[in-house]
Amino acid sequence: MKKITWMLVVLAILGLVVSPFVSASEGDETVIDERYGKPKLVLGEALSDDQKNKVRNLLSATDAEQVDEYIVTAEDLVNYIGGDPSSNMYSSAKITRKEDGYGVVVNIVNPDSITQVTKEMYANALLTAGVENALIEVASPVKVTGHSALTGIYKAFNVDGETLDQDRMEVANDELDVATDLAEQAGIDQEKVSELLTEIKKQISEQNPATKEEVEQIVQDQLNQLNIELSPEDRQMLTDLFERMRNLDIDFGQVRDQLDSIVSDLQGKLEEVTGGDTEGFWQGVKNFFQNIVDSIKGLLG
Repeated sequence: MKKITWMLVVLAILGLVVSPFVSASEGDETVIDERYGKPKLVLGEALSDDQKNKVRNLLSATDAEQVDEYIVTAEDLVNYIGGDPSSNMYSSAKITRKEDGYGVVVNIVNPDSITQVTKEMYANALLTAGVENALIEVASPVKVTGHSALTGIYKAFNVDGETLDQDRMEVANDELDVATDLAEQAGIDQEKVSELLTEIKKQISEQNPATKEEVEQIVQDQLNQLNIELSPEDRQMLTDLFERMRNLDIDFGQVRDQLDSIVSDLQGKLEEVTGGDTEGFWQGVKNFFQNIVDSIKGLLG
């Protein structure tokens, strides 16, 4: 019995070690930057009153004097990206405008409730949509994929006389769909998907492709570089996505530093856990569990 108890304790400790690191919300500040106005809190229309209060607490937005509050609806989904008018909107966001050079920083404050979209996926899509210099904090009181938060963020950037480009919002939403499809259906690690999309954008900014064939070559080169195998259909889906971006003349060179930052963050995630020794770390994990199995076999024997 003592052996079993000891093993359970060690398993719990290992769970803490290998759990993803969660960035703390930066939304605790109470000073309003008068240059950019109050932060904007956008709540999903499908939330109950209790759920809205939970989101306000999660996003440190309980003081009505400190934020401007909006509701994101299925009608907004239709208006901004031509989405389904019967959609339910749950995931919510707080948007705090920042000074030039801040970039786009995304924090998911309760990542266990956002099941498909990672903060890097959000950041990539928002850069495509034309969002600049903002802290974006995302939350949901129930488990959701996280897609509707993007429409809420769009809404926050389309008030007070501002507008984001309609075509860029639509292609950014499609980018988010492609990212989650590759992770969910093609079985590619979420971080690897985000790295792939980011690297393709970087190469497009450097090479400035003039034809769809050149875009297709960039996509294939990055798949090879990252050792990612895709079906012909998924490769075509990626090529079509970035061909649309090329036709919109999106200048990813303007956000090259932010693209570099996304890649660095992705590569740093595993290094935080492994100390840079990825192979040795996972071999240690494998040995650990093998020892547990052997111990249990010994007890049962």
